[in-house]
Amino acid sequence: MSRRTRTLEILERLIAFPTVSDQSNLALIAWVEDLLRQAGFDVTRIAAPDGQKAGLFARCGPGTEGGVCLSAHTDVVPVAGQDWTRPAFEITQAEGRLYGRGVTDMKGFLASALSVAEVAGKARLRQPLSLSISYDEEIGCVGMQQMMPVLKDLIGTPQLVIVGEPTGMQMAMGHKGKTALRVVCDGQAGHSALAPQFVNAIHLASAFVQEMQQLQERYAQGRRDEAYAVPYTTVHVGRISGGTALNIVPDRAELEMEFRHSAGVAAADIRGQIAAAAAKISAETSGGRITVTQINAYPGLDAKADDPGLVWAGETAESAARIRVPFGTEAGFFAALGLSTVVMGPGDMARDGHQPDEGLDLSQLDACDAMMDRVVAALT
Repeated sequence: MSRRTRTLEILERLIAFPTVSDQSNLALIAWVEDLLRQAGFDVTRIAAPDGQKAGLFARCGPGTEGGVCLSAHTDVVPVAGQDWTRPAFEITQAEGRLYGRGVTDMKGFLASALSVAEVAGKARLRQPLSLSISYDEEIGCVGMQQMMPVLKDLIGTPQLVIVGEPTGMQMAMGHKGKTALRVVCDGQAGHSALAPQFVNAIHLASAFVQEMQQLQERYAQGRRDEAYAVPYTTVHVGRISGGTALNIVPDRAELEMEFRHSAGVAAADIRGQIAAAAAKISAETSGGRITVTQINAYPGLDAKADDPGLVWAGETAESAARIRVPFGTEAGFFAALGLSTVVMGPGDMARDGHQPDEGLDLSQLDACDAMMDRVVAALT
């Protein structure tokens, strides 16, 4: 059986598991766990705190030092509300492309990794090959955060971690980190006929949004990294709600917001500026208060081009391109462990990621398989 045929067989099975982030991935995990054990890997299941999901860490080969770790997530974004013209959870193929939810983001890479794992299990590896398989990446790398206390003691010191998000098989050396915040504006309820006598929480929220716009303008004029499509820290308010009826002065309004920053910019400093804006408005408004709470965060990635692991990765991938990607990944968690980490996988996120009729060029999957074969060859 050819590598392409086996990778496609595995991918077909993976796509058939509807692992949307609000659903369990345990059926997929059980299937993958069985495949890896049969391939000769030692496998550890890492359960989510609620027991409804799980990740895996698997290793084949001698020891825990050196080698390569392949990292993928199992969850996909929803298809509800999207205009699909093909079955979302079945593989279809037409004109050199594969279609199905997750083929690009990122079950194509996972299928290739599992396919090569079967090859590695039959080889005499001089250095280990490992796989880190997570859940709930799409909702802010939540699964990796939950897995990390266990994973950090399992992973050892691989020479390189490859996080297989879609980069067109180019080496992505960096991406921004992200912090998500909830902002609660407390005012005073009252009859709207007497509105000026009360603190309108929506007015507080409006003043806060204006402060965030000014903060964004300052970042746009400040430190820049031209490798990014948007070369500066971004501040974004994504949701706002408040009020119960037109004739009641609202006593509460809530916002959800985020900021994305290059790895060289301290998230704590940005949080401090946002908290200062909230404190300023609160102090200027007698009877009003704004509270800012962090609800999620993940680190950015800022790999160095002369890192020996990444030099080796470029040679193995046969890719001279060095890029930065606009989307977040789990790579920063591995880099924080002191591991050489790169983002590299098949597909085009801008064209296919999170889109209806998500697709993947077969040529991209072939290129990923070829890279995987070179990885295993280098470990034998």
